[in-house]
Amino acid sequence: MEIPVYEGFVLAVTMIREAVDEFRRFQRDKEMNSQLYSKLTIRGKVQVKSSDIQVGDLIIVEKNQRIPSDMVFLRTSEKTGSCFIRTDQLDGETDWKLKVAVSCTQRLPALGDLFSINAYVYAQKPQLDIHSFEGTFTREDSDPPIHESLSIENTLWASTVVASGTVIGVVIYTGKETRSVMNTSNPKNKVGLLDLELNQLTKALFLALVALSVVMVTLQGFVGPWYRNLFRFLLLFSYIIPISLRVNLDMGKAAYGWMIMRDEHIPGTVVRTSTIPEELGRLVYLLTDKTGTLTQNEMIFKRLHLGTVSYGTDTMDEIQNHIINSYSQMFSQTSGNSTSSTPSRKSQSSTPKVRKSVSSRIHEAVKAIALCHNVTPVYESRAGVTGETEYAEVDQDFSDENRTYQASSPDEVALVQWTESVGLTLVNRDLTSMQLKTPGGQILTYSILQIFPFTSESKRMGIIVRDESTAEITFYMKGADVAMSSIVQYNDWLEEECGNMAREGLRTLVVAKKSLTEEQYQDFENRYSQAKLSIHDRTLKVAAVVESVEREMELLCLTGVEDQLQADVRPALEMLRNAGIKIWMLTGDKLETATCIAKSSHLVSRTQDIHIFRPVTNRGEAHLELNAFRRKHDCALVIAGDSLEVCLKYYEHELVELACQCPAVVCCRCSPTQKAHIVKLLQQHTGKRTCAIGDGGNDVSMIQAADCGIGIEGKEGKQASLAADFSITQFKHIGRLLMVHGRNSYKRSAALGQFVMHRGLIISTMQAVFSSVFYFASVPLYQGFLMVGYATIYTMFPVFSLVLDQDVKPEMALLYPELYKDLTKGRSLSFKTFLIWVLISIYQGGILMYGALVLFESEFVHVVAISFTALILTELLMVALTIRTWHWLMVVAEFLSLGCYVASLAFLNEYFGIGRVSFGAFLDVAFITTVTFLWKVSAITVVSCLPLYILKYLKRKLSPPSYSKLTS
Repeated sequence: MEIPVYEGFVLAVTMIREAVDEFRRFQRDKEMNSQLYSKLTIRGKVQVKSSDIQVGDLIIVEKNQRIPSDMVFLRTSEKTGSCFIRTDQLDGETDWKLKVAVSCTQRLPALGDLFSINAYVYAQKPQLDIHSFEGTFTREDSDPPIHESLSIENTLWASTVVASGTVIGVVIYTGKETRSVMNTSNPKNKVGLLDLELNQLTKALFLALVALSVVMVTLQGFVGPWYRNLFRFLLLFSYIIPISLRVNLDMGKAAYGWMIMRDEHIPGTVVRTSTIPEELGRLVYLLTDKTGTLTQNEMIFKRLHLGTVSYGTDTMDEIQNHIINSYSQMFSQTSGNSTSSTPSRKSQSSTPKVRKSVSSRIHEAVKAIALCHNVTPVYESRAGVTGETEYAEVDQDFSDENRTYQASSPDEVALVQWTESVGLTLVNRDLTSMQLKTPGGQILTYSILQIFPFTSESKRMGIIVRDESTAEITFYMKGADVAMSSIVQYNDWLEEECGNMAREGLRTLVVAKKSLTEEQYQDFENRYSQAKLSIHDRTLKVAAVVESVEREMELLCLTGVEDQLQADVRPALEMLRNAGIKIWMLTGDKLETATCIAKSSHLVSRTQDIHIFRPVTNRGEAHLELNAFRRKHDCALVIAGDSLEVCLKYYEHELVELACQCPAVVCCRCSPTQKAHIVKLLQQHTGKRTCAIGDGGNDVSMIQAADCGIGIEGKEGKQASLAADFSITQFKHIGRLLMVHGRNSYKRSAALGQFVMHRGLIISTMQAVFSSVFYFASVPLYQGFLMVGYATIYTMFPVFSLVLDQDVKPEMALLYPELYKDLTKGRSLSFKTFLIWVLISIYQGGILMYGALVLFESEFVHVVAISFTALILTELLMVALTIRTWHWLMVVAEFLSLGCYVASLAFLNEYFGIGRVSFGAFLDVAFITTVTFLWKVSAITVVSCLPLYILKYLKRKLSPPSYSKLTS
């Protein structure tokens, strides 16, 4: 039997394809592992590969280099003893994080002194949480020994990138113990739904094979060695089982992958897992990351609102003029009054509070924005020899071209860049002072007295500065409108304007100020430092002292910053929603921002309500919140990661059930593992296919957990696109990928799979009829070579050309995304369609065999030739019947196969006899060319195919599929 050879070929094709995928992955890993780093030893610097780094090594990481393993931060080249790192690959947040070096080692005079001290680091065992760390640093050779506690701000996690200066750290975790690896799940081999369905059908076919063989043996009447006959029948009918299905499908998948990569409408798309292109046609849930996937992650200052006037992008030049005028007036006043600047200040403060002019209000607002932040300007040294960032001293020129701003949030940078564009530039900043440059080029110096950093609880940040020239002390504050509305003096416009800006998709910040006298400040400072020293309830006491100052502040302005959406995100989301795909946004960002983007990207439509799930901590609260949410209809859900965790603990089923009914769900403040958990929950509870799309290292677990993972090559590096099954360059390409390629892959593979099954069934039916006519003899109808030829050379090309078939033009599929909904129901391949094909096969097989036997009583030797010829013709016609739109290659394939067959009739005539009887009776070519042969074959073929054509035509007329209504 030739079957084993064929089976071997099948497996080889599959194995080679998997091996190529694996090898590519191996190469990518190798590239990462062979990056070189400088390791510090007693003898100096040594280059090591990142795969050779061990715990306890001292590693030097330059600016813009990836940190190879988890380290404790010992030293930096920066004067301040701290540096910024980018953590976007770890948690998806693109703002820079400030890390502080261990002060004991930072104070050492030179690098080499790290080896002259006797110290050790204690670190806790490896943990999942990327936002916490506990450890101690102990130096033993000093008297007394120095103990320093290490927290998260002294650590440098692997996969983050150094954004400023050079850092030296001691390695504490490597390999599988690093935070980033512990937060990524092991990828599973993904198997498409179509493959699973075909496996089910193949099992059914196997049962049919066994049943048929048993029936045959029973009809024989269990005579003689019946079990031997049973096995002979099993072999004869083994063609029922479609072995070639795997090869055909694998080649089909390769072809789809090639088509996706060749599609010029979605350039740069890469198919990394070639096993699941059909999944793209069956998706119900799309889980997307926000930062960098829906948005470009570039902040742009859009609007300044002063209560009575609002300035947009087109009126910024007016602000610039106001600023230039007010500063030139100020300096002309001070230069005229050269003795001292105090009298002018006295006269200013004594004037009664008249309604201020617009000009002075703009002046105050811009100054507040330029001072109230946590941004540091950095200058790249012109020489560039040292490779370290030189901090600009006052005597250095603050040239604009090599200044960049560093901050932990891109919003703040946008604000400071905007003040620079209107004329007030931040030129220098250290821990105690800040310098601004006016449009006229003068430098204003402010000393920083206190900073109250932004926290997610307070939602605001404050700063107290003293103007060096006038000694005025001012408390500036900016924050979210929810937090600030109670702090500022009464006004009637703030809430309304904030709402307006949020609807435009802008992120709003309220800016306010309060002037303090020297006495007020001293009093505040005393109470503040006392509160900071208290041991019990320290945070509460400190907050209470700060709140005593945060009263009746003067509202200066409201700013709006836009996080620009990626190109064409709105139409893409619109199309996906129309296609019946439910979109969930999982992001590590803040609730306000997430809601804002959900609205501006039209993830939530304008008219929909948004239900914000209140923070819950225990079972009772979760129960109440879920009930409150249950009463709402057709509204989008916004839920924070920690509340989600609580609800899943107690009410997993209820929450998922409710969330699945929502048109859109936004989960904010999600950790990478949480994202993957949500994907798994959806798969378990709904059983529908999920797709995850993201662009950062924090999306990798989600992408690997989903049935189909799509990565975007973004600003946040390539980690996600390398781990994904499909990698695209822009979010908008996903529409075409699903609507066109997903649809085609699924439809084609379904047709291909069923056709291959039909091919095996029809020949088995003929064998069954043949055996039953000849007293249930277990004699093969066709010789081995004919069987192999039948499965490969005679019918392979036309059947495979179904891969080129398309039922709907791409433009149509994109125009009517509703067509996609039909696919998710999985009607192209189901037990119903399968049974129809089985009936067709039985009908055709029966007609072919009986027809051959009836028409050819006299020259019985010719039955084989006739039935086989009719069989091949039927197969070719059936392919033609299945095809929806013709492609020139299909026509070529049909004729090529026919040609091959006719040629083989002439050469391989010894096979067209029955069994060994006619082995000597060579088939005369004369018979094949006679008219009788031709008309008899044609008659049988017509009888086997014509009724099906008629049925197909009637079905098309009476119940046309949804796509044909569009194409007509």
